[in-house]
Amino acid sequence: MSKHSIEMTVNGHRHSGDIESRISLADFLRDGAGYTGVHLGCEHGVCGACTVMVDGKAVRSCLMLAVQANGRDVTTVEGLAADDGTLHPVQQALLDQHGLQCGFCTPGVAMTMAALTSDGKKPSEGELIAALSGNICRCTGYQGIRRAAAQLIASTAEEQI
Repeated sequence: MSKHSIEMTVNGHRHSGDIESRISLADFLRDGAGYTGVHLGCEHGVCGACTVMVDGKAVRSCLMLAVQANGRDVTTVEGLAADDGTLHPVQQALLDQHGLQCGFCTPGVAMTMAALTSDGKKPSEGELIAALSGNICRCTGYQGIRRAAAQLIASTAEEQI
C-alpha cells in the first residue's frame, strides 16, 4: 500500500500523519487523531453517525478518504462547544428537548444540524427535518430530535427580530 502524508485542521488543531491511501476520514479521526465522537455505524453512508463538517459542509466521514481532507478544515462534535464548556446552540437544543438517548446517533445528528445552521444560515424546520432524515436513531428518539430542530429554528428566528 502506498503511504501519503496528510495534514488537516481538526477543531482548530493541526493534525498530520502518514497514512495508507485506503484509510477513511472516520478512521483517521478516531484512531489517528483521537476524536472518538465520530461514530461508525453502517460504514456505508446510510446511518449518519459518522457525520462531520469539512470546510463547513456536512459529510459522511466513513465515505470520505482521509487523503481527500488533506489541507482542509474538519469539525467534529468535540469541536462544537466553546472552550469554556458553553454548549453550542444545537447541543443545547438537543439537551433541552431530550433529543439524546443512548447517544450513538447524537454526534451525527448534531453535526448535521450545526452544518445547516452555521454562518447565520436559517433553514426552515422542514429543511432541517429533511436533512435529518439521513440520520438513523436506533432508540427512536426522533420526537426529541424534531423538537430540538424546532427549538433551534425558533431561536434563530428570534435572533432575526
